[in-house]
Amino acid sequence: MALDAGREISFTRTVMNAEMLDAETELKLAYAWRDERDEASLHRLINAYMRLAISMASKFKRYGAPMNDLIQEAGLGLMKAAEKFDPDRGVRFSTYAMWWIKASIQDHVMRNWSMVRTGSTSSQKSLFFNLRRVQARLERESEAAGVKLDKHQLLEMISAEIGVPLHDVEMMEGRLSGSDFSLNATQSVDDEGREWIDALEDDSAQAAEVVEHSHDTVQLRAWLLDAMNALSDRERFIIRERKLRDEPRTLESLGKELALSKERVRQLEAAAFGKMRKTLESQGAEVQNFLM
Repeated sequence: MALDAGREISFTRTVMNAEMLDAETELKLAYAWRDERDEASLHRLINAYMRLAISMASKFKRYGAPMNDLIQEAGLGLMKAAEKFDPDRGVRFSTYAMWWIKASIQDHVMRNWSMVRTGSTSSQKSLFFNLRRVQARLERESEAAGVKLDKHQLLEMISAEIGVPLHDVEMMEGRLSGSDFSLNATQSVDDEGREWIDALEDDSAQAAEVVEHSHDTVQLRAWLLDAMNALSDRERFIIRERKLRDEPRTLESLGKELALSKERVRQLEAAAFGKMRKTLESQGAEVQNFLM
């Protein structure tokens, strides 16, 4: 649930006044939560480090997400860290929690930065949060050295600097350089109000495809009915119960009903399929080509 402005200020003040944990107390609380699921210890651990979560959340305000949303995501990352933390590893909880808090905030920013999902792989995350910073630094350094870089050279240097493939850099650079546009926006003033959505290809089946599919379905049903009619009553029953029900019956349940062994039902099913195959093959080349 999102915090309103007044509650956010009150919450932040409360967090900033929370206790500071020393290493020994932190370890004690972590063991109590991991081994005894002591919720009081968990709450104390979370409250003590919410100031860390808020501090980290504030560093992502420039991406346009509301601060209260960032704080909530940071809190979720902090709780995830408390759930995963192993005090036996000899690492301070605050150090471990920073990774989870940052990951949670970054995922939220990337999910909400654009209507078009940017992606959340490690390479895409690294590019999203570092591309502009690295690009600005490289441009400053090249300018200071009196070297003029074209766009391709700059992107290659960014690729090497961040350690991601060049095509990922090119894709992210395009996404960060653009913005979201409505498909209902007009393409230009000369197109008499034609919208971009009108230019999208219609993926639905065309009339000819619909008619052809309907004809094929009718023909296939007729062939299968002929093949079923060539079976005995017992074979038809087995095929119907095993293959034509929404929830196919088991060999064992059919065996009990027919007073047969499970293996015998399987043999009858296989024999029935063999008869149906022969019946279909007797229809000639047309049915064989259809089923290929």
